[in-house]
This record gives sequence, structure tokens and C-alpha cells, in this order.
Amino acid sequence: MPSPAPAVTAMLSRSEIVSIMGGLMLAQFIGALDQTIVAPAMPTIGRELGDAQTLPWVVTSYLLVSTAVTPLYGKLSDIHGRRVMLMIAIGTFVLGSIACALAPTMLLLVLARGLQGLGGGGLIALTQTIVGDIIPPKQRGNYQAYIQTTWLAAGLGGPIVGGLFAEYLHWSMIFWINLPLGLVAFLMTSSKLKRLPRHERPHELDLLGAALMMSMSVLLMLALNWGGVRYAWGSSTILSLFAASAVLFAALVLRLRRAREPLIPISVLRNKIVLNGTLAVCFAMSALMGLIIYLPIYFETVLHLGADKSGFALLPLVVGTTTGAGIAGRLMSRMEHYKRVPMVGLSIAIVATSIIAIGGHSLPFALFELLLAALAIGLGSLLPVATVSLQNSVPKHELGTTMALLNFLRQLGSAFAVAAFGTILIGMTTGSGAGGAHELLLKQATENIDGLATGFRILFLISAAALMVSMAFLLRMEEKPLRDARPAAAVAE
Repeated sequence: MPSPAPAVTAMLSRSEIVSIMGGLMLAQFIGALDQTIVAPAMPTIGRELGDAQTLPWVVTSYLLVSTAVTPLYGKLSDIHGRRVMLMIAIGTFVLGSIACALAPTMLLLVLARGLQGLGGGGLIALTQTIVGDIIPPKQRGNYQAYIQTTWLAAGLGGPIVGGLFAEYLHWSMIFWINLPLGLVAFLMTSSKLKRLPRHERPHELDLLGAALMMSMSVLLMLALNWGGVRYAWGSSTILSLFAASAVLFAALVLRLRRAREPLIPISVLRNKIVLNGTLAVCFAMSALMGLIIYLPIYFETVLHLGADKSGFALLPLVVGTTTGAGIAGRLMSRMEHYKRVPMVGLSIAIVATSIIAIGGHSLPFALFELLLAALAIGLGSLLPVATVSLQNSVPKHELGTTMALLNFLRQLGSAFAVAAFGTILIGMTTGSGAGGAHELLLKQATENIDGLATGFRILFLISAAALMVSMAFLLRMEEKPLRDARPAAAVAE
């Protein structure tokens, strides 16, 4: 295990930081994009490969693996350094993309998607960690806004790009496109990251803890993905998955308390800033992702918009979240009490969400869009403040683990919200808790528009409640003065 390289007097220049940031944003973008770009191409893939029964695993395998390995990448980057782990993640992701594009059967495509997710989880886990290495906390909020933009761009752009490729080119293009994007990300970061400050220390990797966390994550994600879609929520299969996940979680907690050097250090788990900041982001992002996934159905079915206009109707959520994050990021570097910005923002978001829930589809469309923008701006103001606060509260050698924990819980929270929202809407339109997902909703909702409208009012009330919980955790999060020291460059690895 190499010791940290001695610092040199030269600072990372602005051009170097811009190059690293561009590469990191691109790396995170392709990792997030492959969670959404496949969905519209799935019918075409199913027809061409001739195995529709296995088709859902094309999405599920990527989500399962990428979520499960997120904490592992964080720990490994604390042990071996950020650069080597990011290069491994990009290389694995590109290799998986090639395997996906060339897959002749559905089974091989599913396995290739798992390999792709093995790299994708690292892309998502390491981006914010490296930002924490190269930007001091006092200035970091400005850059976090750009990082958040990549998630939303992938969430909305993925289905559009995937649909265009499947319709006018070939479904394999959704994987081939990752080769040039991955190569650019590699070139923009590889040489510059050799000058990245080194903070790793000699560590032991808790393999048992990693196995327990990955197994628990896989079972929980399976339950959330299959529940209400492939099996009824009350079925023995789903209940068994939840029960097994709970048992593994209990075993993981026991392992973390007793291991000499656990996968997630006890100091991180006991850090109240990490705990409260992570839970604040988890609840807020759960509400946002649930709405992004299901609002197009509301637009198309209840408000009778076309599919093209439905996509544009989501723009207030994207632009608003980015705007809110940008405003908060810039203000927190100038304010001593930087929590005030997201506290005001979340208050506005709660009010806007409540008005939508009360007014329902009787609201004028322009007002509905304005309220969506207010919701997104308020929610977006939380993201850079919480992320920077977490990074500011832990030692540099625990930064990778902390950011991986944040991303891991955010993904699990979003998966839970999407599953729960879908169950509520399906129940309101079909009278049962089991069925399809988007396809079932679109089919049944045309016959029960009132039920769907009522279901969305419930979802907005739940979203308002989730934002209130997020606000409660934000209030409990301590404000520590932000460090303003610039990182020195390191000798090449």
C-alpha cells in the first residue's frame, strides 16, 4: 500500500479543475443515463432477441449491481486512491457496453448489463468524492449544482435518446454511444487526476461486510422492482425477499459494530451531520424521482397532453432543480448560516406541493407548471448544501465512504419511492395492488381518469410529507464553518 505522496507547492490550476469537472460530469452522466435510456428500446430488444419474458432483467440487472457496489467503490477509493478506481470504473463500464451491444441473446445481454452496472456504480460513487478532493468546502457549492444537473439531464434525456435510437437507428446504439463518451471522460480525467491530492491510508477491506451489504441491497432492490409488477406485494415471494433483506441488514449492523475495520466506519455512522444530511437528501430526492417517473402519465392521461408535450411539461422540474442548486451553491460560500437557504427553499417546495395536492387537475396548467418550478427550486436548494456539509464534516480519508453512503441511500430511497408511487396509482386505477407499471397505468387510467387524478393528489400529499421530513432532518443538521483551504497538487501516482 503506497503512502500518500508528498504535496508539492503547485496548486491545481483553474484549467485543470475545469477539465477534471468536465470529465467527472460526463462520467456520472453516462452512469446515470444507462438507468433510463434502455426503457423505450425494450420492446424492440424483446422482438429482436425473442425473449420477452426475460426483458425486465435488462433494466433490473443494471440497477441491482450498480446500487450494490456503490459503497464498495467508496471504500476502495479510500484505500487505493480515487484515480485508479475511477479508471477501473470507466473501463468496466465501457467493456460492459461493448458486451451489451454485441449480445446475441437476452441472457447474455442481461449478464452484460450486470457487468456494465459494475462500472456504472463506480462512476456514480466517485464523482462527488473527487469534487470533495479538489474543491474546498467554501467554494464547493458552486460545483455541486453542475453535478446535480447530470442526474436530471440523464433522467429526462435518457428516454428521449433511447427512443430515437431504437426507432431510427438500432437498439445497440444506446450502448455503442458509451464508447466515445467513456473515452472522452477517461482522457479528460486520467492525466489530471495524477495530480489529485492523496489522502488514502493503509486499510483492510471488510469483505464480509461488503458481501452482506451487497446481498441485502440486491434482495431489497428485487423486492422493490418486482413488487406490484411481477408479483403482488403480499405474495410469499415479495414478503420473503423483504424478510431476507431485513435479516441481512441485521447481520450487517452486527458486523459493522464488531469488525476491526468495518466497510462503513462507525465514526461515519455516528456523525450526526452525515446522518441528518443523508436522510434529508434521501427523502427529498425520493419525492422528486417519484414525480419525474410518473408525472408524464398524469400529463398524458389526466391533462390530455401528447407524448412530446408531456416531456416538455417536465422541464420546470429539471430547470427548477438546477436553478435552486445553483443559487444555494453560490450563496452558501458567502453566508455564515448557509442552512437558511434550503430551509426557505424547502418551505416554498412544501407549500407548492400542498397547493397542487389540494387544487388537483382543476388548477390552470400555467399555474401547475409554475408550482412545479417552485417545488423544484426549493428542493434543489437542499442538494449542494447537504452534500458540502457532509464532505466538510469528515476527514479526507473517509470522504469516499461518506459520499458512497449518500449515493447508495439516495438510490435506494428513489427506488422505494418509485415502487410505492406506482403501487398507489395502480391501486387507484385498477382496484388492486398488482399489475404492470407504466403500460398498465396508461391502459387502465383511460378508463378511470378520476381514480388516477385522485391517486396523483395522494402522491403530491405524500411528496409534501416527505419534504417535511427532509426539512426536519435539515433542521437537526449542525452548521460547521466551511473550510476554505485550497488543495495542493500531488506528485503523480
